[in-house]
Amino acid sequence: MDFLLLFLKSAGIGVAVAAPVGPMSLLCMRRTLTQGWRWGLATGGGIAFGDAIYAAVAALGLAGVSAFVLAWEKQLHLAAGLFLIWLGLKTFFTKDDGRVAEAGIAGTPAAAFLGSIALTLTNPPTIVMFAAVFTALAPTTGFDPVTALATVSGVLTGSFLWWVGVVAAVSGLRAALGRRVRLWIDRVAGVVLAVLGADQIRRA
Repeated sequence: MDFLLLFLKSAGIGVAVAAPVGPMSLLCMRRTLTQGWRWGLATGGGIAFGDAIYAAVAALGLAGVSAFVLAWEKQLHLAAGLFLIWLGLKTFFTKDDGRVAEAGIAGTPAAAFLGSIALTLTNPPTIVMFAAVFTALAPTTGFDPVTALATVSGVLTGSFLWWVGVVAAVSGLRAALGRRVRLWIDRVAGVVLAVLGADQIRRA
């Protein structure tokens, strides 16, 4: 019962972490619109897996990993910012259905999945957030392997279910939107991604 309760609480945390609209949300929705649900789901799955990695670091108390990632926080923000600006410009100047803009980055769902994990991991403060939340959730005896498994799997499940819902909702709109509308969506998405990238560089 304790395992199930902790799992459900952690799933709720996973949803809460995934829900705020940000660059990853925009990327997932855009890929769903322009490339289809497989790419959207691969992107969402990569985000969820990245969240789960940070949750594991926080739950298992991997101080060395946390210290290393936080020490390189500025460089990671810079890398994320440059990538988002590049992706934003490519997206803005897309002239077809969006596949050219993602060439070499999300040419396959597998590439989209791996790229999303990498981009998610460029946000080191997520470790601090998970550590703070898990401190409140942790049993009085602390995290053992079983409770760590419950929290990490819960975060992964909650986050992934959120992205499944997002992809399903956006996929429903995809068929109703014409090519011209999707082109304007690319323009707006490109600007927003570039602005979010600039903000990442500012944080660096």
